[in-house]
Amino acid sequence: MREKTSRETAVGRISEALPVGRGVTALIGGGGKTTLMHVLAEELKETGTVILCTSTAILPPEEFPVLTDGRIDSVRRALGDKGAVCVGKMGADGKLHAPDLSFSELAGLADYVIAEADGSRGLPLKAHAPHEPVIPKNTRLTVLVIGIDGIGRPIYEACHRPELYAALSGSGAEEAVSLEMAARAAAAEGLGDIAFINKAEGEERIAAARELAVMLPYPAVIGSLFRREYLCLSSSGARETLRPASRSAL
Repeated sequence: MREKTSRETAVGRISEALPVGRGVTALIGGGGKTTLMHVLAEELKETGTVILCTSTAILPPEEFPVLTDGRIDSVRRALGDKGAVCVGKMGADGKLHAPDLSFSELAGLADYVIAEADGSRGLPLKAHAPHEPVIPKNTRLTVLVIGIDGIGRPIYEACHRPELYAALSGSGAEEAVSLEMAARAAAAEGLGDIAFINKAEGEERIAAARELAVMLPYPAVIGSLFRREYLCLSSSGARETLRPASRSAL
């Protein structure tokens, strides 16, 4: 097998590191998706209008106006005033759920639509159940979020749906997650066009994130949303894109 090599480019904005274009971008995987959505929205609203939303359920953000009436005119007005708004339907659980407006309608209202497409209970790593992720049909980019802080911790402690993660990675739920296990789990699911490996802070975690990125079957960005530091990595032996075959779509 040909050994993969990688090239690195340092950037200071996650919207430049990830190839987020006009239309719908779906965020899936481990913890950090909500923060990634918020940081992307803050950056992207400098060049266009942004709708934040979910295809499942999220907590209402404090940083952005929240619209729950499902009215197109309300969304247009809020976008004109604020540049970025969160749209959804309030549930009895106090969370925002998928909006009444379709994702095609949302994409027609804003330049960018950022959708959180699954939950991970804040854990750094995740395996997806058969009904997950819920990727909108008109999604143009799917970003798989991986928390490098899950490496070295037991699967049952670091992973949402640990039994599924153990099966995907070919290990036991009591075992500590290795880089090889994380790469096997990601490759087995085959979900995502690009990976964002978050919490790469300090020499040890940055080195681990670099190593994991080369193992993945698609391009990767490593970095820290907290520090706003990012490295774009592309591996010469990796596929340029991997279009996900979503198991659940809106």
